[in-house]
Amino acid sequence: MENISQLQSLIDAQENPFVLIDEHYRIVAANLAYCLNYGLKREEVVGKCCHQVSHLSDVPCHLNGEDCPHQEVFKSGKVHEVTHVHFDRHHGREYVRIKGHPIEGVRGKRYLGEAIFRIAGSDEPDSRDMKMVGSSQAFLSCLDHLSRAAQCEASVLLLGESGVGKELAAQYIHRHSSRSANRFLALNCASIPENLFEDELFGHERGAFTGCIGRKPGLFELADGGMLFLDEVGELPLAMQAKLLRVLETGEFRRLGGVETLRADVRLVFATNRDLLGMAKCGEFRLDLYYRIAAIDVRLPNLRERRSDIPALADALLLRMTRLGLPSCRITTEAMEKLLGHSFPGNVRELGNILLKAAALCSNGVILAEHVRLDGEPIQHVERVSESSPSMDTSIARVEAEHIAELLARHDGHRRKTADALGISERTLYRKLKRYDLA
Repeated sequence: MENISQLQSLIDAQENPFVLIDEHYRIVAANLAYCLNYGLKREEVVGKCCHQVSHLSDVPCHLNGEDCPHQEVFKSGKVHEVTHVHFDRHHGREYVRIKGHPIEGVRGKRYLGEAIFRIAGSDEPDSRDMKMVGSSQAFLSCLDHLSRAAQCEASVLLLGESGVGKELAAQYIHRHSSRSANRFLALNCASIPENLFEDELFGHERGAFTGCIGRKPGLFELADGGMLFLDEVGELPLAMQAKLLRVLETGEFRRLGGVETLRADVRLVFATNRDLLGMAKCGEFRLDLYYRIAAIDVRLPNLRERRSDIPALADALLLRMTRLGLPSCRITTEAMEKLLGHSFPGNVRELGNILLKAAALCSNGVILAEHVRLDGEPIQHVERVSESSPSMDTSIARVEAEHIAELLARHDGHRRKTADALGISERTLYRKLKRYDLA
């Protein structure tokens, strides 16, 4: 192997994890940050393939359907940037941005230099209610855009169909911003009557209207130092749009019935499922307000664009139901195939509703294809298993073995994806495969 000592100083100067890879995917040099991130000593890293260390996979990432910086850099000789899912030193998923550079060695030999920038860990892109889950390229690209938006103070406009998770995206921006220690407040503009909108945003003083017996701070005041999320901003009446624009331009407001001019340091995130520019051309939305709120716009992909994420989303939704007190359920391969064939006009929200109904219909925690009702299918009679059925005597071990076998089949025998779906490490999965003779 070519002597790369002259490149090591360049590698060690990088603050983020940085690794040098040859044309055969072998790591020839790595800095300390890279070794610490994956919990390995330098001598344990050098000589391994990059996909073995970061992906816990025996094959390069492009064979698993990912955009591979190695292939692009060696083919084009140009910088290539991607977003990937890696596994850290604890075998937990982490979302990373990778910038691949072509680097020439002392003898003219080309290497791939990978600079790795962490976006989020496996349990970060979530809220108390539901996680942002996925590993599709559409999801990873969106997550990268949200992470970049979080790093500045400009207002953000989230675009996407109903049910794609725009409030989750707004919460993600807040948690990864400099304002994360302060409040995140949300308001659905479509749910507030026009005569109460000003009161909700700016508050009121005692006696501002009939029956008003005390001072009330508005959302702008309460979110001072933090972030305010205004959902469905396209539903605002024109009169309310003018009032909102004035506050955004001046940063000043008054409570209803008040004379004191107040200021609040609030970052605004907006969301809509409507075409605001098209509405502006028709006179239904103020163009000046659009340019004020859309300093940064991020489009959230619909579920049809990220079908490969449906199994992981389904598992996350069922886990959430379990945490809310419902019985634990698993999905059979046939039921999952039925879900994967659906168009999901209601996106993730629709998927959650379908699974909730299926969980109510199923017996013994096993969701079958007939339990999955799509597009208002009529309720069919589903045989419920009596308590005297032999299947009730099935051991927990057998149920677990069957579940693992189904997941393995669903993921074409890919152990890393199966372990991820189960929420366990690949090593734990390997032990279970041996225990249940599934290897």
